[in-house]
Amino acid sequence: MRINAMCSEEFCLVAGAVECFLRQLDALAAPTGIPCLAVHFVIMGCGRAGAMLAQLLAERGHSVAIIDKDPEAFRRLAPKVEVRRVTGIGFDRDVLVQAGIEDAYAFAAVSNGDNSNILAARVVRETFGVRRVVARIYDPNRAEIYQRLGIPTVAIVRWTADQVLRRLLPVGATDEFTDSSGKVKLALVQIHEDWIGRTVRRFEAGTGARVAYLTRFGDGILPTPDTVIQAVDDVHIIVESDNLDAVTAAVAKKPVNE
Repeated sequence: MRINAMCSEEFCLVAGAVECFLRQLDALAAPTGIPCLAVHFVIMGCGRAGAMLAQLLAERGHSVAIIDKDPEAFRRLAPKVEVRRVTGIGFDRDVLVQAGIEDAYAFAAVSNGDNSNILAARVVRETFGVRRVVARIYDPNRAEIYQRLGIPTVAIVRWTADQVLRRLLPVGATDEFTDSSGKVKLALVQIHEDWIGRTVRRFEAGTGARVAYLTRFGDGILPTPDTVIQAVDDVHIIVESDNLDAVTAAVAKKPVNE
């Protein structure tokens, strides 16, 4: 991630939340395949999360337009980042058209207002037919409601609490993504140390988990069945929501000897 470092914990939380947005957008692309060519993204809100998201997408080679009602907010963007800056209200149709919403591959609403984010997400989806829409929501109860309505959300308060708990209580699972039906989850799990050195095939057979990917020294790895789990790895699994607790308990236990 080529972003100037900031030495604040708050920045780290924003960075992590932005990674959540990127995972959401990638997951939304899954039914049709993640595009290999550059596409256009529209972002509402040029706070720290919006500016960082715009920069990351631009660095991936995509075209990006970012909307904010305060032109001073665009100062958060790095000077050399090629991002179209549009001043206005993010759910205003004319402003969205100016930002290129009619040609957009995806839309992210990351302003500081829950109501504005949801309104913009609905306008973009229902008026302009953009299927890939993500909204930032501070109220976790609202986030669950909109998830059920088919609007993927990132619940910042819940995400932050999960991250803090993960550091205080290094056990259990951290919910990273839930599909719009609520039936499937992507979760980061804490595994028993004796699974280290075992293959993904053995881990899946012994726990019932399905490994989605590993994070090793900050890099994502798509494992093969013969990939060996290392001590530095974070293990991310895909599981049916109803089975998350059972699978979490299984991976936290010492493996049974063959």
